[in-house]
Amino acid sequence: MQRFRPSIHVFLLLLCTLLVGPAGLAQSALTPHDVARLRNVASAEISPDGRHIAYVLSVPRIPFEEPDGPAWAELHVADTAGHSRPFVTGPVNVGSIAWTRDGKGISFLARRSGDRARALYVIPLDGGEARKILEHETNITAYSWSPDGRRVAFLAADAIPEAKRKLREQGFNQEIYEEDVPYVRVWIAEPGSAAKPRQLNLPGSAHDVAWSPTGDQLAVVLAPTPLVDDSLIRKRLHIVRLAGHEVAAVRKVENPGKLGKVVWSPDGRRLAMISAAEIHDPAEGRLMVVDAATGQFRDLLPGYLGHVADVAWQDNDTLMFLGDEGVWTTFNEIRADGSGRKTILPAGGVILTGFSLSRDGTAAALLGQSPEHPAELFTMKHGDAAPRRLTNSNPWLAERRLARQEVVRYRARDGLELEGLLIRPLDEQPGTRYPLILVVHGGPEAHFRNGWLTSYSNPGQMAAGRGFAVFYPNYRGSTGRGVAFSQLSQGDPAGKEFDDLVDAVDHLIATGLVDRNKVGITGGSYGGYASAWGATYYSERFAASVMFVGISDEISKLGTTDIPWEMYYVHFRYWPWEKWQHMLERSPIYHTGKSRTPTLILGGTDDPRVHPSQSLEMYRYLKLRSQAPVRLVRYPGEEHGNRRAASRLDYSLRMLQWMEHYLKGPGGSPPPIELDYREPR
Repeated sequence: MQRFRPSIHVFLLLLCTLLVGPAGLAQSALTPHDVARLRNVASAEISPDGRHIAYVLSVPRIPFEEPDGPAWAELHVADTAGHSRPFVTGPVNVGSIAWTRDGKGISFLARRSGDRARALYVIPLDGGEARKILEHETNITAYSWSPDGRRVAFLAADAIPEAKRKLREQGFNQEIYEEDVPYVRVWIAEPGSAAKPRQLNLPGSAHDVAWSPTGDQLAVVLAPTPLVDDSLIRKRLHIVRLAGHEVAAVRKVENPGKLGKVVWSPDGRRLAMISAAEIHDPAEGRLMVVDAATGQFRDLLPGYLGHVADVAWQDNDTLMFLGDEGVWTTFNEIRADGSGRKTILPAGGVILTGFSLSRDGTAAALLGQSPEHPAELFTMKHGDAAPRRLTNSNPWLAERRLARQEVVRYRARDGLELEGLLIRPLDEQPGTRYPLILVVHGGPEAHFRNGWLTSYSNPGQMAAGRGFAVFYPNYRGSTGRGVAFSQLSQGDPAGKEFDDLVDAVDHLIATGLVDRNKVGITGGSYGGYASAWGATYYSERFAASVMFVGISDEISKLGTTDIPWEMYYVHFRYWPWEKWQHMLERSPIYHTGKSRTPTLILGGTDDPRVHPSQSLEMYRYLKLRSQAPVRLVRYPGEEHGNRRAASRLDYSLRMLQWMEHYLKGPGGSPPPIELDYREPR
């Protein structure tokens, strides 16, 4: 057999591949401009007969090609063979999709051309234009069909009185802080009839509504006020018995602490709810079943070392639920009495983030992601071994090289076992140490899953393609490992929880992957707090920091945030006036004199959660006390995170520019403030 002899052309091609520079790598690796156009499936609802799935596709606006703004939300429908059709597309924002009771149409909320507020539409499954069936003087924010399909219960905020509106037009637009926020009310309407919608007389501000399958009751989630703090801590389930369009009786369910999804059983005798275990539980994640007649409830999974993320009834006595377990997810079933728990999809596969069931409970639509792709639509039928993917929203991803992602487990200095996710450098060479970017999640009641980890504010594959290692730690206080683990950081802000971050870095250094002198840290919200802490208290460990909507002063943070009670119950467990000095010492500004870490600070000017003054304080104290470079970038109109396409792309470019300049580049003075927004060709 003749031996293969590569031609000179092949040698030249190999040589060019080895010598290609950073610009060449950027074209085959994922870039910020790629991330700016990533689409994902945001929600999905399977039809009653299980034959079709309606889903919302999030479509980012492309800078320089479209007017700036947040992503569009389109309505598409797929059959179980994977054939998908666009139904409502283009410059639209479709939300709250549901199937009509007969399964012949899809209802959704949208504000379309000519609408004064968000209205309810229905579009036929077999084709035709969407028809507006219900409008209100303010936005409809949620709705639920009655079992016979003749009535709709919906939520809408109080309208501004005409006299007050006219005063505003004359310039009297003053805001009475936390006192003039409109309440959200529950209404009942009969679409197609001449009867006007009737408001139900219920206390508080509504967040969700669901019509009982028996037709004579509503499940309504109410908070005492429309303030954000109450929506987090004090939402309670109310079972409302109806007499026509009037309230006959209300039974309040005293769910403990935070409240998530609530769903009726098919026979209307019970409800499932995802609730906190108690008032100090940082996140809703316990699976409870409520007796509709008495309001009594029980935890079906006491001691569960995970967090329930979604739930639906398969039949009158069986529930299906998604569980977050560490960096993985599982799909499970359990009887309503707590028996017969069975894992349908174990940990280790596609990361599932939501699902819905057909009327007979034998078919499911699921949202799933992986290290190779953002959220897509999957389906699964009773007896299937695994879910089947139906959509490919970003086919061009096949043309990008993605770095390897793996689960890493390590021990903190006190012996606690922790885990995180590592994205290795794309073109990693054995024996070489690489710069590291440590990405810290917010909350801290949140966690990273072993799915898609790249977004405008999470460098992930963008940084790996530029020669960085990127690590996402689930430090103590994270969700996904049960209530007790999620409470380990309470009362100890910036204590052991942030020591866990440094211990993660030391573990990666010990493996031989990371250069100790080239470590950066970034994150948003509580992750921004960690980034500020890394730039000050732990400055000797971090060569660069990018702080996004982060906390710098714990005392003034509580005094300016819209979630003071949430901070008290699930973060501090004490008030500043009880521990003034302790809170001051756990504030990054207290340690700015130690800082030698170049710090980039970014955030929106309208952030109600972490007030923009937190960024201003951090900037000013670093300018006065530190010798390290510092830069503050403010995004007009953005709140707790960027929504507009332009500010997202700007953020990605600045974050990567800062990390490259100080972890791989010359360092010293900050990089130029002007950016080249053009996409590399």
